[in-house]
Amino acid sequence: MLRRLCLALCCCVLPLALQAQREKLPPDDLEWVEKNFPDAIKTTTGIRYVVIEAGAGETAKPGQMVSVLYVGRLVNGQTFDQKQDPKDPLTFRLGRSHVIHGWDQILQRMRPGDKWLVIIPPELAYGSRGQPPVIPRNATLVFMMHLLAAKSD
Repeated sequence: MLRRLCLALCCCVLPLALQAQREKLPPDDLEWVEKNFPDAIKTTTGIRYVVIEAGAGETAKPGQMVSVLYVGRLVNGQTFDQKQDPKDPLTFRLGRSHVIHGWDQILQRMRPGDKWLVIIPPELAYGSRGQPPVIPRNATLVFMMHLLAAKSD
């Protein structure tokens, strides 16, 4: 009898515990995201995104040179960084840790021409250190990203 009770309890509690472990956003930020972007797609690493405009072609691959336009904001709406001039995009080699981990991950899902709203949890951004004085500790970052190009050498 005790064994059955323990088994039933584990079957009820274990899924909740696993779900809690997978959520990467702080509770207040999660509430904000679910209220404002209820249809956002969630990756296995906790990044959420909304496709604003679909591009075409192959997804970006590690090692390619990518060109990106973006606006980065905190969940309170404060802009902390941006690059919006198509003549002068941010260009870097994907997958080489030149940017935050969340960018290296999400850009590998994007195709040239894609415009996405991307929500990156703190651990895939600047984590517990933040980037003072502009980005506080444990900040969830919200980006409007436009992948212009992904080119191999």
